Amino acid sequence: MTVPDTDIVSLALRDPRALPGWPLARWEALVRQARRANLLSRLAVLLDADGLLQSVPEAPRAHLDAARTVSQAQEEAVRREVAYVYQALAPTGAEIVLLKGAAYLFAGLPAARGRVFSDVDILVPGVALGQVEAALMLHGWATTHHDPYDQRYYRRWMHELPPMQHITRGTVLDVHHAILPTTARLKPDSAKLLAASRPLAGEPRLRVLAPADMVLHSATHLFFNEELGSGLRDLADLDSLLRHFGRQPGFWEQLAGRAREMDLTRPLYYALRYATRILRTPVPATALRAAEIGRPSPLLRRLMDVLYLRALRPDHPGAADRLTPLARHSLYVRAHWLRMPPVLLVYHLGVKAFRRESPGTA
Repeated sequence: MTVPDTDIVSLALRDPRALPGWPLARWEALVRQARRANLLSRLAVLLDADGLLQSVPEAPRAHLDAARTVSQAQEEAVRREVAYVYQALAPTGAEIVLLKGAAYLFAGLPAARGRVFSDVDILVPGVALGQVEAALMLHGWATTHHDPYDQRYYRRWMHELPPMQHITRGTVLDVHHAILPTTARLKPDSAKLLAASRPLAGEPRLRVLAPADMVLHSATHLFFNEELGSGLRDLADLDSLLRHFGRQPGFWEQLAGRAREMDLTRPLYYALRYATRILRTPVPATALRAAEIGRPSPLLRRLMDVLYLRALRPDHPGAADRLTPLARHSLYVRAHWLRMPPVLLVYHLGVKAFRRESPGTA
């Protein structure tokens, strides 16, 4: 096998049918890296769908079975948590748009199969934000960021409230009013996202984004994110969404046009570029050409390849080379640069640096 250990998780996602024949030493590296990338349970689901899980050697199969059991328990927990959120927000009359993993789960999408969940994300109208926060607090959710600077940072500049955690269940809820900060260079219109969202069957106030918007949000979340510890998991989400929605008539024609309308052509370009390169996502040539409208300059494109082809690996020593730490740090700074104007960025990074160096700070 010629694929280096740095790329074994993406290889496994591309060709799970080859996994039963892997030697145990290779399996050990795969299990370690896939677990770190939050993709071990997804590999278990892929193998089971092909009827190959029982063909895996006993030791790695035990890890796969355990990971799948955890993901199934998390699915049930997310369903319960969304029901609690729905009940808490019923008096507000606000429509609730589920985002990311919760949306994939409630919409019955393949991207939810074997997915690991860390929290629940929702999108609500900005005008309803205060009412929504008050209703959630009455039902036991409380902010997790008590520092005055953090509160000001989220409420003045970010696209979401400070993360909220339930005081008894310990579950985390992210309440968004947009998909990018108000200070970001790109300006997608939240009102258009909400207007195009689709209700779930039997739940008129519980909605998910339209297919093209779901892909664009996933792309924006990944390629504007400063933390890429689950970057390969998020790219696998995109791969699954594109494979699923790509079978719907008109989807590929709508995608690039919607990206132009929402000012998200660059995230779409990166999403298609790295999904096809890393996971071999089948994207029509016409869709790739249409996405070229978001293409960066040749020099920047080469630089992004150097960075993302390293950062979109599991955050594990076995998947790293000597440039990986620099790539992750560079993309961390880039994400902040895209989210904030220069003066605010310098101030914000200065505050974070001071906190790290000061004893007794979080």
